[in-house]
This record gives sequence, C-alpha cells and structure tokens, in this order.
Amino acid sequence: MAIAIIGGGISGLTLAWGLQRAGLDYDLFEASARPGGTIRSEQHGDYLLEIGPNSLQLSEELAALVNELGLTSQLEDAAAVSQNRYVLRGGAYQQLPASPPGLLTGKFFSLAGRWNIVRELFRKAEPTNEHETLSEFFGRRFGPEVVEYALNPFISGIYAGDPTKLLLHKTFPQLAALEQQHGSVLRGLMKTKNAAGRRRIVSLAGGLQTLPNALAAKLRRAHFGQAVTRLHRHATDGRWEIDTTAGPAPRLYQQVVLALPTYAAAPLLAEQFPAQADALAAVYYPPMAAIYTAYPRADVGHPLDGFGALHPKAEQPYAAGSIWTSSIFPGRARPGRCCLPPSWVAASMSPRPVSPPATS
Repeated sequence: MAIAIIGGGISGLTLAWGLQRAGLDYDLFEASARPGGTIRSEQHGDYLLEIGPNSLQLSEELAALVNELGLTSQLEDAAAVSQNRYVLRGGAYQQLPASPPGLLTGKFFSLAGRWNIVRELFRKAEPTNEHETLSEFFGRRFGPEVVEYALNPFISGIYAGDPTKLLLHKTFPQLAALEQQHGSVLRGLMKTKNAAGRRRIVSLAGGLQTLPNALAAKLRRAHFGQAVTRLHRHATDGRWEIDTTAGPAPRLYQQVVLALPTYAAAPLLAEQFPAQADALAAVYYPPMAAIYTAYPRADVGHPLDGFGALHPKAEQPYAAGSIWTSSIFPGRARPGRCCLPPSWVAASMSPRPVSPPATS
C-alpha cells in the first residue's frame, strides 16, 4: 500500500518519518524547496531570527523524535529568566504573577480584581456548556479585569485569536474539567500543579529549522519543490491519482494525507468533495508578521529578564507583544546587543485580508 503525504511542514515530515520507520511505502510532496512549513530560521550576519515559532515545549514524544534524529546534544534550554512574563499596563511593563498566591499578593491587579480572584475559590461549578467561550468562562469565574489584562493578551500571544470567539472546550478543556472536578479552577490548579510538571522550553543550535532539516535528510521518498495541483480518485478501485507542478506523481495511492493549512487543502478537495472544500476554505487564519529590531544593550533601560511581554488591546498597542529572544537563547544576537522581535497581529487592527496568508 502506498500513501501520499501532501505538505512538508512538521506534521507531514514526522508522519513520513514514522511510516518509513514502520516499513510502510509513501511519497511526500512539498511545494517549497525548504522543509518545515511555518518553522523557519534565518541567519542574518550575527543575528539568528525565527520567522515562525520561537521555541518548543519538550514533550516525551518530541524528546524521542529529537533522540532518533541524533539532535539531543543540540538542544538549547531557555534561560531561567524565561519563566517571567510581562504585560503592558498603564504604559509600562509589569510582571505577571506566576502562581495563584502571587495573583492575590501582588499589585498587578486592583483590589477589586484580586477580590474577584479570591471569590473564584468559592463560586460553584456551573453545568458544562460546550458552547461557552473563553471570555465567558473567565468572566464568570474571575471577573472582567482578569479577562482584559490576563486572558486577552495570553490568547492573542498563543492563537492570535479572539477569546470572545474561541470555545473553552476546544482550546483549554482542562480548565473546564478543573471546574467540574474541584468546584474551583484555582483550587484544582493548586492540587494538580505538582502532578503535571513543567515541560522544558527548548530550541536547537542553529534555530528550530534544524529539526525539519534533519527529518528531511532522513526521508527517502520526499519531493520538495513539487506543489500538488490536482487530486483525482479512480471510481474503479478507489486509488488516488496526483498531479504536481513537476508532472504526474510516480504512482497511484491507496491513501492520501493532507498535511496542509485548510486554505491550501480546500482547492485540492473541490473536485471530489465540494462541500468539505467549502467548509475548509471558510476557516479564518489571523495574519501575523514578525518584526525584528536590535539595539545596543546599554541603550535599553529595561532588564529584559523574561520571555517577553504581552500587549492587551485595552492599551491600544501597535503590536500583540514582544519576545526578548536574545534573553532566552544563546547566539541570537551580536555580543553587546539585544534582539527584540515584536509580533504584530494585523487582524486585531484591520479587516480580514482578501487573500490567505502565505505558508512561509
């Protein structure tokens, strides 16, 4: 049985690697000559820039993959200061408390905000509502100040999304479970924090691009620089015929995996599955751009002792936040300088773009 994988981002690459190790036949097709999809690292002189994700959480599965690829010695742990998070409030960066007790004893929230946090411990759990948004959940559990200055910037930094539209059960189902199991989210967090543990935040020497490059180098049936232009399923035996920009694929396939963004998958499904293609095409991707700036370290008054800062919409910022990349990992900036890439979320300040964002 031959399997076609369309898309050479991290999902397609890891699937191909798993099939190859299991002895299963496959072909992977990727439009770009570069593997990795949105994972992309670029070296510009003395600066190593991450155009996509900045770091990874080292799960057991990822650690096993890194070990299989011989990359364990190239892992770089985030500096200890990366545990600190800052939020823009009142025109200045303030450190966000890292624990439930810190929320109550610190001065980040007002007295009214802290009182609402205390009251969460005694609020009763409400019946499960699978249509409840993040804003609705945090609003009823913790009050509006937590929504505005903790939830909104946090969700913007992770999803570039709107917590008034994102569903709790699709994004953070564990919080809904804590409410149901313990009656209080804070009480549940305090009871389970030691059991969960904290995953290592890591990068790789040379940037995250090292990971997809290593995967691509291991694959025997990967075709980069070949975009798939058409899928056609034979009515007689159900096998799939694939056309690419380099010509027809070398064979027919019993299975096809689309490891693609929905807007890229939709045109390929339009011929065989028009209704599903329309649904995929309607999925919204918030556009984002990363802008890097570098300064002499002596000219920056802030200690930059953290992972970075988030910018709530209430502060009317020009960017969703800033990652202090040269404070987190070594070799990201020229000695004596600091590298600060703010991530700008266009969707928060302008209408939806007419055309979808690029994949790289």
